[in-house]
Amino acid sequence: MTNPYPHEIALSGVYFSPLLVAIILSIVATLITVYLLNRLRLSRFIVYPQFAFLAILTLYIILIDAVYIRI
Repeated sequence: MTNPYPHEIALSGVYFSPLLVAIILSIVATLITVYLLNRLRLSRFIVYPQFAFLAILTLYIILIDAVYIRI
């Protein structure tokens, strides 16, 4: 019986954690979100932009991890 959930990602014989893929995707999604917030001028309502970036990044990591890895 096989498990349908990914365990490792092989790239040229090197095994990577699926969490690494989730982190990379979440960084890209966070950069797009921050760009849209700046473009729509909604970032002026954020007091600490660095903490907001980390909070959005954390939320995306949790969401992508829950959907992609499904632990």
